[in-house]
This record gives sequence, C-alpha cells and structure tokens, in this order.
Amino acid sequence: MLSPRLAPVLTGLLLSGVMSFIVSGVAMLRTLGLHEGFIASWIAAWLPSYAVAFPAVLVVAPMARRLMATIVRAPEAR
Repeated sequence: MLSPRLAPVLTGLLLSGVMSFIVSGVAMLRTLGLHEGFIASWIAAWLPSYAVAFPAVLVVAPMARRLMATIVRAPEAR
C-alpha cells in the first residue's frame, strides 16, 4: 500500500488523466469528426494535454481548496 501522504498527488494524477482524456476526445470529435485513425489521433493529442493538466491540477487544487474554505461555511458545533 502507498502512504496516505500521496493521496493528493494520486488524486491529481487520476483526475487530470481522466478529465484531459475526455476533454481532448470531445474537442477532437467536434473539430475533426469521427474519421479513420481517430483513436490514434486522440491518444496523440491527449498525452501532451495530460502532461500539462497534471502539474496544473497540482498547482490549482490547493488554491481551489482555500477558495472553497472561504466560500463554504463550516458546520456549526452541536
């Protein structure tokens, strides 16, 4: 098992991978349509997108958490 300290990084790795895969596929489908070699083109477009998305998630996620902490009210103690 991996250390729980790695959870934010692994979450970012998985989330950025899935999201960049979906978004790059939708963008390619809308731009080029379904064509011969679509899957190979999609993967070729996705890999550089993933390389950008993963570090972006690692930088943006902590800022998003801090922003949410200021927007969302903490539950009241009972």
